[in-house]
Amino acid sequence: MILHIDMDAFYASIEQRDNPSLRGKPVVVGGSAQRGVVAAASYEARLFGIHSAMSGKQAAKLCPDAVFVKSRLEYYAKVGRQVREIFLRYTPVVQPLSLDEAFLDVSGTLRLFGSATEIGLQIKSTIKSELDLTASVGIAPLKFVAKIASDLQKPDGFTEVADSEIRSFLDPLPVTRLWGVGKVGNRKLASLQLKTIGDIRRYDHAAMCEKFGNWGDHLWKLANGIDPRKVVPDRTAKQISHERTFAEDISDPEMMRAVISYLCEQVTRRLRRNGRYTRSITVKYRCDDFRTFAQTRSISEPTQATESVFRVAMLVLNELVLKHPQPIRLLGVSAGNLTSDGSRQLDLFHATAEDPSQKALDQVVDKLSDQIGKHSVYRATSHSWINRPTRE
Repeated sequence: MILHIDMDAFYASIEQRDNPSLRGKPVVVGGSAQRGVVAAASYEARLFGIHSAMSGKQAAKLCPDAVFVKSRLEYYAKVGRQVREIFLRYTPVVQPLSLDEAFLDVSGTLRLFGSATEIGLQIKSTIKSELDLTASVGIAPLKFVAKIASDLQKPDGFTEVADSEIRSFLDPLPVTRLWGVGKVGNRKLASLQLKTIGDIRRYDHAAMCEKFGNWGDHLWKLANGIDPRKVVPDRTAKQISHERTFAEDISDPEMMRAVISYLCEQVTRRLRRNGRYTRSITVKYRCDDFRTFAQTRSISEPTQATESVFRVAMLVLNELVLKHPQPIRLLGVSAGNLTSDGSRQLDLFHATAEDPSQKALDQVVDKLSDQIGKHSVYRATSHSWINRPTRE
């Protein structure tokens, strides 16, 4: 069985924990009533419509009584590591999605700790007793079902879906609960009267593929409970990838470049954290008509350097843009053909060694990101994406 564990309003909950006078109040982390951007909001603040990436001025307008608290990203990262340590007590198979969210496969530790239900309850209890924080847990045989389950009863939620219950659990849920369905996708599906996951499940598979290509096949399989993806720790993964679906299609070359830069930073940071090197880079490219393309380019020598991966990814992106010059709704970058051996065979006629300054730069950025948060230090090429007006 698979657990998806998501900490509840993580940054804001830490502030309310450390300052009991904030408990029960609408707390906004980051920004101010005059300027800046909201990094996180407590559940009390969310009731007023406040959310991350909103301007502080707009948050104050929605809730004049909101309490603004300065971000402490280094501290949040420290607490996040404490949460991760609790996960690892119950299983070594942990796939982090972010600082406060992860998948756990507990199949191999059931004899040690009891059923998946018991493990989930123990983890919630341990987080509460040791860290005085709450987490929402979803349990299911499939990753995406566990993810959906953890979201349904937040905060402090606990939802388990047995194999025999997957269809009845999914059918009534809106299509937006499926991975890869954003605002644009929702409108496309609604035009076919596909409003619930059950509607997609009952729709003809061939027709779904004909209308939406690979994306339609992906949605139909999820709606029918078909998801072979396993929980894979980065240290044993065959590939490491990041992707982003956009709320609105984009066609601006500079924004595409910024997205690719951001994705490469995330991928290479995970490579370095786990001592892995890549020999191939794949760019995933989904057009506004939902056709999806993936193109791969091999690298002569293994690398984990952000600049090297970004350079290759941009070459692939430019090729895809030339082949399919239309607005896009998703971009992804994958590092494949991974190895733990980073040795490079020097060529007598070509300088293949990477610039030492790039390695030093990556090390500094990694260290600072661990200390003060992943969006606090980044390459200039990522700026347009990280500082866009809204976050998908």
